[in-house]
Amino acid sequence: MLDVIRAAGTISRVGLIKATGFTGATISTVVRRLIDDGLVVETGRAESTGGKPRVLLALNQSSRYAIGVHLDHAGITYVLTNLGGSVVARMSRAGAGATGPGEVVERMAEEIDGVIEGVGVDRSLVLGLGLVSPGPLTATAGMQPTPPAMRHWEDFPLDGALREATGLPVVLDNDATAAALGEHWSGGVNGTSTFAAVYMGTGIGAGLLINGITYRGASGNAGEIGHICLDIDGPECWCGARGCTEVLAGPAAVVASALADPVVARAAGLDSGADRSRSSVAADFAAVTRAARRGQEGARALLEDSARHLAVAARTFANVMDLEQLVLTGPSLAIAGSVYLPVVQEELDRAFFARATHPVTVRLSRSAATAPAIGAAALVLQSELVPLREGHRLPKDLAGSEPAPASRT
Repeated sequence: MLDVIRAAGTISRVGLIKATGFTGATISTVVRRLIDDGLVVETGRAESTGGKPRVLLALNQSSRYAIGVHLDHAGITYVLTNLGGSVVARMSRAGAGATGPGEVVERMAEEIDGVIEGVGVDRSLVLGLGLVSPGPLTATAGMQPTPPAMRHWEDFPLDGALREATGLPVVLDNDATAAALGEHWSGGVNGTSTFAAVYMGTGIGAGLLINGITYRGASGNAGEIGHICLDIDGPECWCGARGCTEVLAGPAAVVASALADPVVARAAGLDSGADRSRSSVAADFAAVTRAARRGQEGARALLEDSARHLAVAARTFANVMDLEQLVLTGPSLAIAGSVYLPVVQEELDRAFFARATHPVTVRLSRSAATAPAIGAAALVLQSELVPLREGHRLPKDLAGSEPAPASRT
């Protein structure tokens, strides 16, 4: 019921009956409970159509909040959203780097406190914390498989450690799935039945929603387009395969090619002769992108080559899932999306299998840099408003009383 009200913006009790199929008596009972709990408010009346104007209902946006955290080697992003998913506060800090997980968790707890206290939100109104990272995160298996830069997080009990450090319920997922959920939750893909977000940070992945429901697969690895093989004789990827999208088109591949070209490296300000052990792939990729924007042809060519590889992987994914819409998101595409967007769209227009039946619309996310963190907060809100999967519900002992069952509508 809450999710129907959220999606509608404002809706009458009669509208709820039509949207959910519940009886008038059930609607009245549940709505009264939601109002008593402060989650829903009556917000005026609809225009009269001849009878008594209907009372409109809306979410009480400030009644509950959620924290979203995107943990990455290059940076940690925090957002605080209200019940409707609107961002109330955001903050970016240094990434996990090579620091031990325990130390990073302690720092994260302090930074989370700072986000909540900085806007004066009552901590008792925070439903929980969504945490997302490259690769799947599960309560039982840690971060496996683990990207090379974060191998020291493998098998670390991240959810328990962060729950103990913050006192908040913790929901885990991967960053690409969270980015897709964030796009859906914000209302950017209304009316689209099969939608995906292609995510590029330091790696490449995708999140998939079918009829508004996140599809994760058997182990949370659905949408790993970064490991679609584009060249069976290509370079070896960290996952163990060869010629993966990520090893051919990811930011690290772009940076490596830039360093191998003295002209591009000089134009981007990359010193190939210096000790690069402290360098950041994200920062170097941004430097190559800036050089391309200044008109450096070699830098532009590297980005376009990456975009062509990504476009082929996106087309493969679109063919398999018969997608209607694709959103490009993530920190790297927030910087270089203007180069990638037309290349991906052209590839889908030219070669998407079902193009004669329907097109695949490609667009850039409006919040590409912070999309995973926003999606992480949406995971918490979804676990409260649309508890479809037991594995993604807030723990009973920390979340308080169980939320009422919600309709999938």
